[in-house]
Amino acid sequence: MRLGRDIEMRTSARKWIRVGLAGPMAVISALVMMAGMTQWLPGGAAGIDNLVLPLLLVPLLWAGFFFHACLDSRLSRVAILSIGLTVIHAGLVADRFLQRAPEATQGHRP
Repeated sequence: MRLGRDIEMRTSARKWIRVGLAGPMAVISALVMMAGMTQWLPGGAAGIDNLVLPLLLVPLLWAGFFFHACLDSRLSRVAILSIGLTVIHAGLVADRFLQRAPEATQGHRP
């Protein structure tokens, strides 16, 4: 009897981990990636392409994280990818906020 309960608890725990990765973690990862993408995307001719493109890609990023969490058989791979990309992009955002002097862009020069 005890073996049946252990297996049932493992499948229940895996289900809730998958729900957590597909739900809140997918949303958080997509939003943090949106903020971090503004740091590595080029500005474009008008200087705003690095702001508009991440906003347009958020639904695609969320869908990618969501379906990866739902369809991949290995939860460790899902967690490593999601947490890794989130940490990298959060680092880019933190680095930008910790810079002392703001950089002037060519669009703002007289």
